[in-house]
Amino acid sequence: MTETLTIDPPTRYFEDFPLGVRLTTRRRTVEMSDIMAFASLTGDFYPLHIDAVGAGETRFGSRIAHGPLTFALAVGLVGLSNWYGDAIVALKEITGLRATAPVLPGDTIHVEAEVEEVDGSRSAKFGTISVRYNIVNQRGEQVMSFLQTMLAKKKPE
Repeated sequence: MTETLTIDPPTRYFEDFPLGVRLTTRRRTVEMSDIMAFASLTGDFYPLHIDAVGAGETRFGSRIAHGPLTFALAVGLVGLSNWYGDAIVALKEITGLRATAPVLPGDTIHVEAEVEEVDGSRSAKFGTISVRYNIVNQRGEQVMSFLQTMLAKKKPE
């Protein structure tokens, strides 16, 4: 007999994300293998990401992670935390994405997330929550920031 392990997300609703609620995720080290896998997946083989000699001659002195890779890892770290549970119905918008410092191979990042805006006025079934993601490296430096707005289900009446 085979036992199946199912890990269901916790039941959460729009109301579980009031203004100012915060999350700090676990950490993740960005390896050169992550950068190469991302380059292969996307076809983005820009030398700054894959050419050790050429990138070493830049102002960064090293290869750096792709900005979209850092973004994707941040979204994954929050997802891995199961913070949203099953509340999120859809992604609506990403705004103000800023890469503020490079992520180098071997850097360890985490996300500090905070609910910045909530709007439950337009629908009895759904509301929007906007969460600021600040991605921080092991030196305490912010490397990226963006606002992610999502549609979340409301508690049934």
